[in-house]
Amino acid sequence: MNFRTRVLWATTALVGGMVLAGAASAQSTGTEATEVEEVVVTGTRGPVTSGVAVAETVAKTRNTVNQQFISTQQAGQTILQTLNLTPGLSFANADPYGSSGGNIRLRGFDGNRVSLTFDGIPLNDTGNYATYTNQQLDPELIERASVNTGSTDVDSPTASATGGVINYTVRRPASEFGGWVKGSLGDFNYRRIMGLIDTGEIGPWGTAAWFSASYQNYDKFKGIGELEKIQYNARIYQPLGSNGDFISLAGHYNENRNNNYNGPNLGTSTGFCDVARTQVCIDQVNDPANPFGWNIDFDRTYTAPTFRNGVADNDANGTGYWGLRINPSNTGNVRGNSRFTLGHGLTLTVDPSFQYTLADGGTQQAVLSETDQLLRGTNTTGGVDLNGDGDTLDRVRVMTPSITNTHRYGLNSSLIWDLNESHRLRVAYALDYGRHRQTGNYGFVDFSNPSAPTFVDPFGGRNEEGNRVVNLDGYALQARDRKSIAELNQVSLEYRGRFLQDALTVSIGVRAPYFTRDLNQNCFSQNSSSNVLCTSEVPNATLANGNVTFAGRGVTQYIRPYSLTRKYDDILPNVGATYRFGEGQSIYGSYSESLSAPRTDSLYTVRRLADGSIGNPGVQPETSKNYDLGYRYTASSLIVQASVFYNEFDNRIVSTYDPDLDTFVDRNVGSVRSQGAEFSAGWEPVENLNLYATASFLDSELQDNYVFNAAGNLLMTAGKKQVESPEQMYSARASYKFNDVFAAGIQAKYTGERWVTDVNDLKVDAFTVVDLDARIDFATFGLDGTYLQLNVSNLLDEQYYSTLGTGASSTPGELGYGRRFAGVGSPRTVSASLRYAF
Repeated sequence: MNFRTRVLWATTALVGGMVLAGAASAQSTGTEATEVEEVVVTGTRGPVTSGVAVAETVAKTRNTVNQQFISTQQAGQTILQTLNLTPGLSFANADPYGSSGGNIRLRGFDGNRVSLTFDGIPLNDTGNYATYTNQQLDPELIERASVNTGSTDVDSPTASATGGVINYTVRRPASEFGGWVKGSLGDFNYRRIMGLIDTGEIGPWGTAAWFSASYQNYDKFKGIGELEKIQYNARIYQPLGSNGDFISLAGHYNENRNNNYNGPNLGTSTGFCDVARTQVCIDQVNDPANPFGWNIDFDRTYTAPTFRNGVADNDANGTGYWGLRINPSNTGNVRGNSRFTLGHGLTLTVDPSFQYTLADGGTQQAVLSETDQLLRGTNTTGGVDLNGDGDTLDRVRVMTPSITNTHRYGLNSSLIWDLNESHRLRVAYALDYGRHRQTGNYGFVDFSNPSAPTFVDPFGGRNEEGNRVVNLDGYALQARDRKSIAELNQVSLEYRGRFLQDALTVSIGVRAPYFTRDLNQNCFSQNSSSNVLCTSEVPNATLANGNVTFAGRGVTQYIRPYSLTRKYDDILPNVGATYRFGEGQSIYGSYSESLSAPRTDSLYTVRRLADGSIGNPGVQPETSKNYDLGYRYTASSLIVQASVFYNEFDNRIVSTYDPDLDTFVDRNVGSVRSQGAEFSAGWEPVENLNLYATASFLDSELQDNYVFNAAGNLLMTAGKKQVESPEQMYSARASYKFNDVFAAGIQAKYTGERWVTDVNDLKVDAFTVVDLDARIDFATFGLDGTYLQLNVSNLLDEQYYSTLGTGASSTPGELGYGRRFAGVGSPRTVSASLRYAF
């Protein structure tokens, strides 16, 4: 009996169909191959908790959901909202259907410090590590999704994750021909259609594939605007013999065209509401009919600009018109997975990938004088007639986008060697190479309907020459122009061994990431600032220190376009152990270290040093040390997992004032210590009734104060709690299959109070959201896979804050004071889906 077929834990029938779910949620084919072969699954009974509680065997705290549960949730919903029921994770969704994104908090870590992966490839932005939750895979295609709370796998290809990993895997093609089509309708004019075709096994080698497409459109739940998503997916799978070897190729493309939401200002810590801002804060006015209270959104009207020859016209509208507040994105990837048996006990896995991103965001607009120096370029007189009225006297609104275009190449590979029945070695190599191009071609606003303008192109002048704002020199104006290369090369090594008659499993691993950021600034950088000047103007003087000045721009000094390289590396242990005892009981423990390299944006804040070189913030990588200890119990009708954890998070990076640069930059400000406990249980007390419950407790404390401004004032954060991080969360779900036709479920998530400010002088209330789902299955009538499903989100119509605009302080007159804002949670939303299978 060799390593890969050894029975490690003779379990009850419940584990059948469930243990594999935990293993198959691993982050790469190599990790999956290592974990999935540790168990022989016995019994035929499936998961008793509708796919919410899945038995885990790894030596770390992991929670997994499978398609059985995912399919009960809202059609088209982001997988992050579905995972929100698991312990440790707090996800704030921005709208009822998931296309507006949301905020992640995992054991107090924000989404930028959590690695989000899809079939093992990292999805966090290569520059700022942002997680775009509205661009994820159609949920019907996700086989399993998991949350590692606090730790990564030893081969995780990430330079950002200090707080854990969220991973999901796509379904395999079916062995028989078939397919389905699914249509959904709901509140806020929600419309969605999706279809999938499985080819089944074709040809002499059993090749199988599937293809899917979906279209989704709905109105914002408040204000004016809509959200549209188009997505295409495919996968082809080729088994290589009968030993588990295979080659797989999958593709994904997603396109979002969204109007943004606006949110209310919160009150101050003293209860003061600034009514002079024509926006009444929600603390005083909680009237759904009041346009300035809970339902505040972007401006509904636009004063039509005039275009008159010989008159100095000025577009005096603000930037808050709803039609010019958009968030477009095009994303896609190609993913390869493969496994090859090279010889007795020797296995190779290779997972290559390519990702593409084109996205925009922010305010995206400005009012530009037709004689602005940017438009004159090297000319001292003249201008550009932007609005076509025959003069250059006007101030005209133009699009000033912040475009990000990324080409990203990845590779995860593992060589696995079974030394004997009880011992295994694995060496892995990971490459993550991202070409991050950030530009901002000025574009025109379409005033064909002057009172309802739109952008000519959602990506400004990037795609069409005719939409570019060109100055008198023929130079297409840019808001920014830089190219960054983020390259991670990582080697990892892992040993796994079995001891004490296979009751004890030990894994000892280490990963060594080597991360490089190449920075290439193509515009002039204002000295000691993050501001840039992208221009065809020629400097009128070069100073002794190498900086330059421009005529008409005073004494402001600029640094010429430049290139810099920053490198970061570390040695990160990742160890764990599991001990099985009694009937279905085990304890586990793990220790891991992680790092998060500094993000791109701050590194482009530069100044001229005394020796003439170019300096940027000397921020160091964040590091974390994660300790986990847990207990698991698995029986025929019960799955329990309980864990305690402790985290040391050092060199925390926040944006603070740098007196030398006279601006805000990312810098290391100290440490955070977190500890807590998580609990989950799935139980089938009687046949067809499935219960699930979780509890999460977090005590997270900042350890240091930090310098906040040029005067050297300290922001008193030592001893304070992390923002947006609830100290208590509870969730529960009950589902019941009444007969072969009708089943229903109800679930609830309680999220405790969350601090809005670093000094803890403002927080928002706790809230509970209840969701309902019900399904009529037509299999009894000979229509297998066909059903009608009803979903109700926020059943009790709870009013709560979803996303939070956090900051330093909310006390008037205190250091770092500012008015904080929040997104509001979506109201009760009803939708229905009809799925027809063939």
